Amino acid sequence: MKTLTILRHAKSGWDVQVERDFDRPINARGRRGAELVGQYVKRQAMPVDRIVASPAVRVTETLDLFQPAANLDMIEPVWDRRIYLASAATLIDVLRDTGKDAENLLIAGHNPGLEDLALMLVPEAGGELRERVEEKLPTSALVRLELDITDWQALDVNMARIVDFIRPRDIDPALGPAMDDD
Repeated sequence: MKTLTILRHAKSGWDVQVERDFDRPINARGRRGAELVGQYVKRQAMPVDRIVASPAVRVTETLDLFQPAANLDMIEPVWDRRIYLASAATLIDVLRDTGKDAENLLIAGHNPGLEDLALMLVPEAGGELRERVEEKLPTSALVRLELDITDWQALDVNMARIVDFIRPRDIDPALGPAMDDD
């Protein structure tokens, strides 16, 4: 069995002027969200063997905060530009290509691709957690999936089950729904 952890980047800083969307940083609320979710991963002792991530600034900044909080800072992410604004189908290809021998893979990137990926991998009758993801995968949210496969090359649609879904506001209600925006 393999696990896939899907991590959406932290809340973006839209007040910062950037030439390219790729260069948009995270803001203070985003920094707090990334740390909270990282601390949650550490408390839950979620194993991660490999991280594959978009090289966009908001993802790299998210991981800079998330990884130490999750006690995963010893893992050097594999930066894959294909993840930036990718479709779910492209993300499946990335996972098939980069998973290799990892048992517990984490992908960090962007919506709508990550939300679509989770919904594509989990059958519609996937239960309450799937319904919550379908409602919205907000910034800094994390979805953990289990897959009955032995090789990432076998990854396909409707084969996963969601075992965890956490948003920053689930950890700290003071963050509220405002964390759910980009």
